[in-house]
Amino acid sequence: MGKKVTVVGAGFYGSTTAQRLAEYDVFDTVVITDIVEGKPAGLALDLNQSRAVEGFETKVVGVTTGPNGEGYEAIEGSDVVVITAGLPRKPGMSRMDLLETNAKIVRQVSENVAKYAPNAVVIVVSNPLDEMTALAQLATQFPKNRVLGQAGMLDTARFTNFVAEALQVPVKSVKTLTLGSHGDTMVPVPSKSTVNGKPLRDAMPAEQIEELVVKTRNGGAEVVALLKTGSAYYAPSAAAARMAKAVAEDSGEVMPVCAWVDGEYGIAGVYLGVEAEIGAEGVKRVVETDLDADELASLKEAAEAVRAKQADVANM
Repeated sequence: MGKKVTVVGAGFYGSTTAQRLAEYDVFDTVVITDIVEGKPAGLALDLNQSRAVEGFETKVVGVTTGPNGEGYEAIEGSDVVVITAGLPRKPGMSRMDLLETNAKIVRQVSENVAKYAPNAVVIVVSNPLDEMTALAQLATQFPKNRVLGQAGMLDTARFTNFVAEALQVPVKSVKTLTLGSHGDTMVPVPSKSTVNGKPLRDAMPAEQIEELVVKTRNGGAEVVALLKTGSAYYAPSAAAARMAKAVAEDSGEVMPVCAWVDGEYGIAGVYLGVEAEIGAEGVKRVVETDLDADELASLKEAAEAVRAKQADVANM
């Protein structure tokens, strides 16, 4: 049996994620769904016609879904479901401004995923990320390790890019890490960040690191403000697609993701941005990284901030 992945939502984020997943050529089938009549089928047709040029065999299938779950039978047997459905941010909006609207959408999608793809690993990318990940787990009733959110991969990629640009070094020579929430309580981890294997703190002054931390925290808003319509999708889709690939290949790769934390770092009972080993069952385990005292305090602060908001989504 070949691997199957579904991307829910055929906006810029969803369609770019579907393209990346197809081009990896590790899945037999990529299903893309949307509520806009014909849009997913048109994207699938277009993507399938690129196979001869790009040299991949993955088949892309596009399906329009209805308000009562029509069309969702197409996702049956999916190993991974990436939920991108929901409204993107507009300039001046925070991720939290999307909470109520996107909660309704994510709940409905999650219930259909539970019905038609009961063994899938779910990767949530809808904003506000930490809250929507918690909601998807509640709505699917899946084991918590099988529902995770995409945030840390993206925020870490942004931090890495900003450091590489500031120091004018190749991106691959920089390693950074961000934990915490996807938003105001994001916790970049300079103590675990290196340039050519040497500590970031030796490569640039503390004030400059702090500037790049703030720039990372506002990375999405900066893109939104420049685009004026819609939000980032190239970097976010790259992050989500890599997570889906790690699940499909049962790779055990360690990635910063939004995962259920149950005692690690002295924090329990909350979805939070941490490093985790990713495989066929979703999160194999949360990997505890040695943090300095300030970073650990910030992570605990982030946990309490998102805990309060995640409690709110239970009733949405």
